[in-house]
Amino acid sequence: MNESNNSKRGLHRRDVLKSAAAAGLGLAAGIFPTPTSGQSGSGQNPIQRENAKPGTRDWLLTNTRTLPGKINKILPNGRCPWIEGYCSANSVRAGENLQVMVSTNPVSAFKLEIFRTGYYNGDGARLVKTFDALEGTTQPDPPVGDNYVRECRWEPSVEFEIPEDWLSGVYLGKLTAEKENIQSYVIFIVRDDRPCDLLFQCSDLTWSAYNRWPADYSIYTPHEEGYSTTGVPSGTVSFDRPYGLFTHPVNRVKTSGGSGEYLPWEFPLSFWMEQHGYDLSYISNIDTHADPEGLLRAKGFISVGHDEYWTQDMYKNVLKAREEGVNLAFFGGNSVLCVVPMLPSTDGKPNRAARREGWFMPVSGEIPEEKKQKLLNRPDFEMNMGPDGALLMGGRLDNQQPSGRGMGSGDWTCAMPEHWLFAGTGMKKGDSIEGLLGWEWHGAPAMDLPGMKIVAEGDATINGKAVGHYSATLYDGPKDNVVFNAATIWWANGLSSPPGHVNPVRHGVAQQGPDERVQQITHNLFQRFIG
Repeated sequence: MNESNNSKRGLHRRDVLKSAAAAGLGLAAGIFPTPTSGQSGSGQNPIQRENAKPGTRDWLLTNTRTLPGKINKILPNGRCPWIEGYCSANSVRAGENLQVMVSTNPVSAFKLEIFRTGYYNGDGARLVKTFDALEGTTQPDPPVGDNYVRECRWEPSVEFEIPEDWLSGVYLGKLTAEKENIQSYVIFIVRDDRPCDLLFQCSDLTWSAYNRWPADYSIYTPHEEGYSTTGVPSGTVSFDRPYGLFTHPVNRVKTSGGSGEYLPWEFPLSFWMEQHGYDLSYISNIDTHADPEGLLRAKGFISVGHDEYWTQDMYKNVLKAREEGVNLAFFGGNSVLCVVPMLPSTDGKPNRAARREGWFMPVSGEIPEEKKQKLLNRPDFEMNMGPDGALLMGGRLDNQQPSGRGMGSGDWTCAMPEHWLFAGTGMKKGDSIEGLLGWEWHGAPAMDLPGMKIVAEGDATINGKAVGHYSATLYDGPKDNVVFNAATIWWANGLSSPPGHVNPVRHGVAQQGPDERVQQITHNLFQRFIG
């Protein structure tokens, strides 16, 4: 990256925004220069060309079923054994092979339709490949392995090579059993290595952490020998299993089975960015962990939604990208909180499992001494404390607040209306975007970071009672780049509501759906990133 050119470009953009705000003109919502990176002779970048193709709403699940009963008397049992599956990799490049493992019970032939998600004139996806009349079989539930892992060793139901013309994106495989036409998803990312404006990182480590398949085996499942929902370490969770028992209490939409947390918390951002033609490429948490150089091909890196689980290498690699001039956006809450190592599968395939081993924040008194000593006697346990997440994001979960866990919802209130971030929004100090904060949030701003600004702040509440103080922040990187922290998981829900989307409700607060001010702020930020 050319430091001097990048600096000139960023300073020019900043001056334009300041001048517009000072003149009282602002920037009209939605009126921005067309993103230019990766443009062809047609004047369009790959995302714009892709979204000009016809879409369909056939990607939506219309006939779903889950097992009756509840887990731990609280969470509904979300497993769909009638048809469920998983993929052999979280992300793949064009030209690489992908295996899809599927189980049907009762045995049934099935269809696999693969869709690339995006905008597509508002339909949300495009059909790219269909496999008809695939042979189904009932594949076994795995035994409980070392450290309580449930790792499937299913036979592939279909294997294919990713075509060269499949653009980077998040792909949903819609599974439909011929018997009763019951449906569920598998999910994977197609990644590339091209220079782009923005990198969209999916939070698949967190998807796996909360996955309880086949019967309450998530990172939060209490086990013997000191494993618990709050302490460290946790049991091991594997990517080699369906997301079919994903039953987080704020993600109970039955029509998202098999897709992790992508559809409720991440897809609204992707849908909106592709609608506006931003030049973006998609990666997984595993790519952030294993490919540090790949982060440097972009002008901006985006963490979105519930991006809670990170490796030490992820932190180091994103920090390096910041130092090299890459802009960072954290559109989430409770992000970069739990330290996990990447572990191999039992047959040695790298980066297929994880467990919680520590925290990206100062911790004192979290583990009772008796329990800590019991853990320390385990030969495989070492407290794996990471650096402070606030030193990367600008803020983090604030464990000193009354709630102690960063939970709560509320309004997102402007603190610096004169800042270029708010140009064109019409917001004044104290103006709020109703219901944008939730269901988890960030506080604890790292005020010593260069150019640190608290751009929005206020109370987080649970059922009307204040439980802490959130802070949305923006600070300066070393090469005229910036780092923005929205401090709320629900930011993407303020940008769009794709087909099938349901606005969340938590802690007595309902997220209100798309808001022009959230859209304008995000446009302002991305244009600052692009320069």
